[in-house]
Amino acid sequence: MTHAPAAARVLVASALSVTALLTAAGCVANDRNVPRALPEAVSQSPDPSASVSPSASAGERPPPGLSEAQLREALITDADLGAPWTTGQGAATWRDGLLKGTTDDPDCRRLLDVLYTEELFGTPAGPRVTATLDDTDNDSQLRYQIAAYRPADVDRALDWLGTLPGKCGRFEATTPRAGAQLVEVARLPLPEAGDARAAVRLRMTGEASDGTRTSLTLNLAAVRVGEDTITLTNAGPGAVLPEVTQALTQLGADRLAEVARQERLRV
Repeated sequence: MTHAPAAARVLVASALSVTALLTAAGCVANDRNVPRALPEAVSQSPDPSASVSPSASAGERPPPGLSEAQLREALITDADLGAPWTTGQGAATWRDGLLKGTTDDPDCRRLLDVLYTEELFGTPAGPRVTATLDDTDNDSQLRYQIAAYRPADVDRALDWLGTLPGKCGRFEATTPRAGAQLVEVARLPLPEAGDARAAVRLRMTGEASDGTRTSLTLNLAAVRVGEDTITLTNAGPGAVLPEVTQALTQLGADRLAEVARQERLRV
């Protein structure tokens, strides 16, 4: 009973964050000409948690997508989510324990590899930026990436992701730290954002060698906006609301599209 007030605070804070996100996403969707969900302070100050991957090799011509600086403008930050979300402080403690696993089925094994490496589309053909956000109340972590990939490669990967609830709806994964885990994969509906999109909701449960019960809920979503693609992972051992992933998908796609529109106007 002593944990009930803390749990209630987490759910209330999460609900408030969802409401704010849905409102912001709705504003952008209703008025594409004004990026209302992109505060001036955020657009002018790069997210301190953002990291930028090197572009493709000098001998390879990148696709006509946005620059690293422009992708950084389109990142989601803790200012969009509000409390209890903060700038990430490194990899979550459950990451190696639960996501580093394997299984016999090749599609399900590929899914586990994608979740651990966070490389759904392979090596980017252009710039990539990343933001990591932590929910300090329930040990959840959100990883938000924007990168330039070839649209045909992205669409093939999204099609594959959409088949996983049928192919890998329920399977057993073996992890080196947490033992056998029951993995259940379901489709996660997304708003009609961007040019192509797909998402799954995954739940892992099991028991470690010391008898400790394990549990992890993970939402993986991706949306392509022109030449650039957003990949979002929202996971944790506690309450991981699908509404947060859905709202961020809409907000992020609209923000990225607005940055691209402003670039076309400048040209």
